[in-house]
Amino acid sequence: MSQKTEKPTLSGQRIKTRKRDEKEKYDPVGFRDSVLAGFAEAGDDLESIYKYLDIAGSKLDYRRYGEALFDILIAGGLLAPGGTLVQDGKSCRTETCLFGGPDSMEHVKGWEQVFTKLMRRYKYLEKLLEEEMKKVLVYIKGFNDSERVKLARMTALWISNGSVPPAVLNSLINEHLVKDGLALDFLLNVFVTWKQEKGASSLTTALRKAGIDSSLPEFFPPNKRTEENFKLVFEENGLMEVLRFQKAQANQGNKKDLQNQLEEDINENKPVKEIIASVKDAVVKFHLQEHEVITSLWNTVMAAVEWNKKEELVAEQALKHLRQYAPLFSSFTQTSRSELALLVRVQEFCYENMNFMKVFQKIVLLFYKTDVLSEDTIIKWYKEAHSVKGKSVFLEQMSKFIEWLQNAEEESESAGDD
Repeated sequence: MSQKTEKPTLSGQRIKTRKRDEKEKYDPVGFRDSVLAGFAEAGDDLESIYKYLDIAGSKLDYRRYGEALFDILIAGGLLAPGGTLVQDGKSCRTETCLFGGPDSMEHVKGWEQVFTKLMRRYKYLEKLLEEEMKKVLVYIKGFNDSERVKLARMTALWISNGSVPPAVLNSLINEHLVKDGLALDFLLNVFVTWKQEKGASSLTTALRKAGIDSSLPEFFPPNKRTEENFKLVFEENGLMEVLRFQKAQANQGNKKDLQNQLEEDINENKPVKEIIASVKDAVVKFHLQEHEVITSLWNTVMAAVEWNKKEELVAEQALKHLRQYAPLFSSFTQTSRSELALLVRVQEFCYENMNFMKVFQKIVLLFYKTDVLSEDTIIKWYKEAHSVKGKSVFLEQMSKFIEWLQNAEEESESAGDD
C-alpha cells in the first residue's frame, strides 16, 4: 500500500510586501511643512502662491491631505479641535493665508480666487471644502474677531458662487456658539456681505432653497428669540429683505397649519359654526389677513370632495357643497379686497378644472344670494379685476347677470331720487 507524500509547508517563511502595496504613513505635519516651505519660496504674491499650489498638486497628495491643505489656506496652519493651531515647532504657521493680511474685501476676494482656481484644477477639492467648512464653522469661538469677519465674508462669497452649499451655515447652530451670540454675529456678517456683493434677491433665494429660512430663529440666543428682537437685529444690519422674506415664509407655514386644521374639521363633519370659531382663533393667533385666509378656505373646502366626472352633474354637486359652507366664506369676506380675492380664485379654479367651466356663473350667483359677494365687487371684477385665465368664457357667462345688477342699481338710484 503506497504512502501519501507530505506536502511541503511554508511555516517560518516571510512573504515580502511589494513596495507599491505599502501604504504611506499619514503625516499631516509633514504635508504642512512642505506647503509652508513652498509658500516661503513663493512669497506673499497670491498669483505666485497659486502657481506653487498648482504645481505642488502633482507631488503632494491633495486628495489625502485636503483637510490639512484647507486648514493652512484658511488659518495658516493645522487646526486642532476648538480652533487653535497645532504648535509643534517654530515654523508651524504662515501669515500667507486668509486669516493673515488686512481686514478688507480686496484681501478676501484675492484669496477667494486662489481657492476657486485651485478647485477648478483639482475638482475633488470641492467636496473636501464643504466638509472643511462644516468643521471650521464649529471652531469659530477659537478665532479672534478679525478672523471671524474674514471667514464670514469668504463664506458669503463661497456660498453665493456655489463653491459650498448654504446648508453649511447650519453648522453654526451649536449650543455654545448660539448662547454666546457668535453664531448670530457670524450669520449677520455673511448676510451683509452677500447682499453687498450679489444682491438681496440672491440671498433670499438661497435661504429658501437651503431651508435655512425656517431655522433663522435658532441662530439667536434662547433669551433673545422674540419677534421684536428679531425685527430689531435685521433692521439694524440693513437686512429688511431677509426680515420680510422670513415673515412671508412664516406666514405660509401658519396658513398651512390653518389649512390642515380646517381639512380635519371638515372631514370630521364639524358644525360650520365651530369651524368659523376655530378659523377666527387662528387668524388672531397667527396675525393673518382676511384676503390671505379666504383663498385657503376655498382651496380646502373644494379639496374635501371627490367631484363627479360628468359636467352635467358636477354643478348640482358643487352648489350643494358650497351652500353648506357659505356662512364660512361670508365670515371672512368682510372687506372688498377679500371678496375680490375669493372671486378671482373661483375663476382660476373653474379654469383649471374643466368640468367647472360652465359652473362659474352659478357659483357667483350663489355667493351673491348668500351675502358672500357684493354687487360692487362682482361689477368691479367684471370691468377690471378679473384674471386672464378663461377671461372671454367667464365674462360672457356673466354678461347678463352684470347687466341685471347694473339695471337694478340704476333703478335703485332713480327710486332714491324720487
